[in-house]
Amino acid sequence: MPVRAEPTDKAEIITQLIFGECYSILLVQGQWIQVKTAADQYVGWMDVKQHTPVSSEYMAAWQAQDHPRTLDVVQIVSCPNTRIPVQLGSRLPFFDGMTLRLGEQQLFYNGAATNPQNGHGPHGPVDQRLRLLQKMALTYLKAPYLWGGKSLFGIDCSGLMQQLYGLIGVQLPRDARQQIDLGQPVHFVAQTLPGDLAFFDNADGNIVHVGLLLEDQQILHASGEVRIDPLDHNGIFNRDRQKYTHKLRLIKRILAED
Repeated sequence: MPVRAEPTDKAEIITQLIFGECYSILLVQGQWIQVKTAADQYVGWMDVKQHTPVSSEYMAAWQAQDHPRTLDVVQIVSCPNTRIPVQLGSRLPFFDGMTLRLGEQQLFYNGAATNPQNGHGPHGPVDQRLRLLQKMALTYLKAPYLWGGKSLFGIDCSGLMQQLYGLIGVQLPRDARQQIDLGQPVHFVAQTLPGDLAFFDNADGNIVHVGLLLEDQQILHASGEVRIDPLDHNGIFNRDRQKYTHKLRLIKRILAED
């Protein structure tokens, strides 16, 4: 669901809440509520009609653990009276392999999901997590660009990085300018490894773009659509337009071998 900059349907979407996420209410203004997302502390406005209340106990328990994520492009969670479509990367709160809990409601899910026992979680082997990251990154190819989007059906550059890293148990901040503060610098493009993040700035020096390194100095990023382009010390070279489109500022390694 959209989270907007102002309490009106005409305001820009600054982020999205995906199924299974939690938030706290900061302010109520008519039919709008100002919320802070629990995972990345992003603040914005949502329509109260889209609000699903949960108890403070549920919220505390939700925050205390990492939840499995869906791996299917689209699946259904259901109970006898409800069927809810969920997209790739959605959290499955308190999932036991068959059921999840949304507030007081028990729902069934029988699709593919990440599994900490299979090395997908934050304590799994780094190489195994990075393989999953690269595999799922390709699933997003051709997804349309949408400012503020975090969905396979509309996503921005930092939302894509946040969703992908979420699949392997790493919670990134929402914006590229925040994500750049994580990890260790990689000083040369030739030293990059799959899973590294590359950041790009504008003429004013502000971080405005981010992408995920793949093999052979290729980068997956959301620019018009999710696409793969070559990266060198200058930046991203767009094959279709035959020009550099993003100026490289810094490369960071988020996951490093122990």
